[in-house]
Amino acid sequence: MSQKFDTIIIGGGNAGFGVSSVLADAGHTIAFIESREFGGVCPNRGCTPKKILVAAAQALDQINRAPTHGITVGAPKLNWAKLIERKNEMISFIPDAMEGVAAKRGTVFKGEAQFTGPNSVRVGDDILEAANIIVATGSVPRPLTILGAEHLITTDEVLSETAQPKEIIFIGGGVVALEFGHVYARAGTKVTILEMMPQLLPRMDAGVVEQLTKECKRLGITVHTGVKVSGIKKNGDRLSVSFEKEGKDLRLDADRVANGAGRVANTVGLNIEAAGVELDRGRIPVAPHLQSTTNPVIWVVGDALVGAPQLSPLATYEGQIVGRNIRDNAEEAPDYFALPSAVYTIPSLATVGMTEAEAREKITTLKVTENDMTGWFSGKSYVEKVAWAKVLIDEANDKVVGAHMIGHNADDLIHVFSFAMKHGIKASDIKNSTFAYPSFSSDIKNLL
Repeated sequence: MSQKFDTIIIGGGNAGFGVSSVLADAGHTIAFIESREFGGVCPNRGCTPKKILVAAAQALDQINRAPTHGITVGAPKLNWAKLIERKNEMISFIPDAMEGVAAKRGTVFKGEAQFTGPNSVRVGDDILEAANIIVATGSVPRPLTILGAEHLITTDEVLSETAQPKEIIFIGGGVVALEFGHVYARAGTKVTILEMMPQLLPRMDAGVVEQLTKECKRLGITVHTGVKVSGIKKNGDRLSVSFEKEGKDLRLDADRVANGAGRVANTVGLNIEAAGVELDRGRIPVAPHLQSTTNPVIWVVGDALVGAPQLSPLATYEGQIVGRNIRDNAEEAPDYFALPSAVYTIPSLATVGMTEAEAREKITTLKVTENDMTGWFSGKSYVEKVAWAKVLIDEANDKVVGAHMIGHNADDLIHVFSFAMKHGIKASDIKNSTFAYPSFSSDIKNLL
């Protein structure tokens, strides 16, 4: 059966909903195609359920700090199965709720989408045609080509398995490995992280990553950087990971081995070549305004983009931009300047703007301030084990160009720096502002 629409959206996650929020109001007929649960990775298998596990680990951390406050408590123990059950209960409504929204905005099709021509897509027995086709298919764990990769688990299993492993190895030292590694470690699992680059979180500022790495080790997480993993083998009911470090062949055993190497665009299986688009290592080439450079019918948003940060709010933002571009026949491009992000370790790490290395290459009038806040009144009040910040200022124009923090409510405080950068607020104006005291926010002016 063939049907025509104004717009086809492939993917029922935040990016696709961003597009539909604009075009549905503009009266466009929309076809939504989703092969799994509506909502995509973030609310079902990513940031939302992950935060439930992080909250449990934060509670464990607070209990461990209690004796310093004069509070006597017994040794805490996390019931992993009950935590997963709680997670399931909290997110169970999401797919149906989001599919309901999609149905109000357009026609829902369940199944895998495949291009059959420049402006047509097959899903099941239906052929859909549209003047605009949105690729909002999200991302998948980065495939690892090492021997025995079939033994790897992903975040899907981490968030669903009710048995807590005694030992786990993460291959890759990205956000996934750090966040879930901290949860596991505080719950009593022995955690090892193997990263091939010289530092964990390779794209982030070296100074703040160094502080996080120290905290990982204090928690008992074993960190190996600069390694080359050669393979995974089944060893009875356990797994063995072989790797090379500094010219030595090493091996570690664990109950579980997880893929912590990040995520890549989910474009496999789209048959997008039929639409006249050649993939570049899984990437769909797009212009700055997110329209395909070879087929103007096709637009790409969210994690399916390559080069843009894979962040849920950003996917919605990009989707809304594409919606406006289609509605208004415009070429608005997303602005990634001053984009805040956080790594939900315990404590959290947060960052915005340039790293120090990037800033030193571009700015000759750079001022770098670093502060360890563990000895400050606020840090000592909350028994912070790590509380550190680096702020980068261009003294030529008195503007913040980057900020990197860990601890001290970093995932909230980073937005002050992001807001200042976005709206051109001078560093001296922040420093001369009045904040509620005593609060973590009141320490911001002492970081400049």
